[in-house]
Amino acid sequence: MSAKYDVLVIGGGPGGYVAAIRASQLGKKVAVIEKAELGGICLNWGCIPTKALLKSAQVFEYIKHAGDYGIKVNGAEADFGAVVKRSRDVANGMSKGIQFLFKKNKIDHIAGFGKIKGNKQVEVTDDKGTKTIYMADHIILATGARSRELPNLKIDGKKIIGYRQAMVLDKKPESMVIVGSGAIGVEFAYFYNSMGTKVTIVEYLPNIVPVEDEDVSKTLEKEYKKNGINIMTSSSVESVDTSGAKCKVSVKTANGVEVIEADIVLSAAGVTTNLEGIGLEEVGVITDKGKVIVDDYYKTNIPGVYAIGDIVKGPALAHVASAEGIICVEKIAGLHVEPLNYGNIPGCTYTTPEIASVGLTEKQAKEKGVEVKIGKFPFAASGKASAAGAKEGFVKLIFDAKYGELLGAHMIGANVTEMIAEIVVARKLETTGHEMIKAVHPHPTMSEAIMEAAAAAYGEVIHI
Repeated sequence: MSAKYDVLVIGGGPGGYVAAIRASQLGKKVAVIEKAELGGICLNWGCIPTKALLKSAQVFEYIKHAGDYGIKVNGAEADFGAVVKRSRDVANGMSKGIQFLFKKNKIDHIAGFGKIKGNKQVEVTDDKGTKTIYMADHIILATGARSRELPNLKIDGKKIIGYRQAMVLDKKPESMVIVGSGAIGVEFAYFYNSMGTKVTIVEYLPNIVPVEDEDVSKTLEKEYKKNGINIMTSSSVESVDTSGAKCKVSVKTANGVEVIEADIVLSAAGVTTNLEGIGLEEVGVITDKGKVIVDDYYKTNIPGVYAIGDIVKGPALAHVASAEGIICVEKIAGLHVEPLNYGNIPGCTYTTPEIASVGLTEKQAKEKGVEVKIGKFPFAASGKASAAGAKEGFVKLIFDAKYGELLGAHMIGANVTEMIAEIVVARKLETTGHEMIKAVHPHPTMSEAIMEAAAAAYGEVIHI
């Protein structure tokens, strides 16, 4: 038996470490059990290192198109190994930052694999196989998720890879087939295409980035095709033959089966939760379809046991896990807290052009039978976008015609991932379309497009 804690968190990702820091701020004695690096998948193998790769790709694209800005550059080439190393250095630096925050907030890091045992106990197995029991009044499960493996697409780590291997390949592949066009798939498609890899995206559904508004999906597809990316929608990978020098990928399309040769196949078909071996069945924690069942404040059916992040129902996003962790520990501490509004969660995809959205798509709003007003403002009409050489995309706002409520926002273009927060705050404050029109936006900025899109919905737009 070892130390006793007020709050013990299993998992050190953006749900777990944020929950731990907030609990410490509230005066709790806290520890985090994490078998790998602090910061979890997001910081070490997801959000942060991929954005570093994408930034390198964007810089390379700028250099290749420097002539468009009146700049002459000769002989530029991408050092693939150095690009990968920079990405890993960024992730490692961020992970060390989490270690600093743990020391600052007096949080213990217990290295090992955590398993709940009941009676407020957690068993931790370290890398040597030694087992230690810890006690805690409150145990928060934040074990996250990993790449989902399709039955006919077994990841071997060499020719058929997941996102982790895609970040650290030894050399740039000449060709790649990416299976799935969610955020992971389209971000890697942009990166590898920019580096010079011949990329094919295979998507089962009719549109790439299928969770987005159809106008956004169509615009990204147009831009990707313009940049040489082959896109196969309404298609599925039936099998992959890895016996030869290259992978032979059999893709079922509306016109029959097509065989594509590629050096690498990247499986980007979503994630699956990490629920195995953490003691849920033994203790009796209820799960459904790979998710832990919790209430509005993340309590499970077992007193003193909570769950947050990818392992509970809701979007598998880092910022969602962090928000859930804060709500969970604030409720534990007895503060007055409101449940998270899952209808106002922004989603961002860091391609070029970027994608950002929140709320209902046009199709979803109409399916609900809501009469809508839709305003759309193209960045082609934006002075800042023209000056920046980034005229692709638009801002699209969807309002309830009767009450003026902002139902959804969908953006594609440069820097829109930085702009979406304005919409999230506006929706939180129940701001109407007319209030958005009258809120003066600075000129020249990309964000003016939000004001103009709102004006377009009400027939007051100036610049189109």
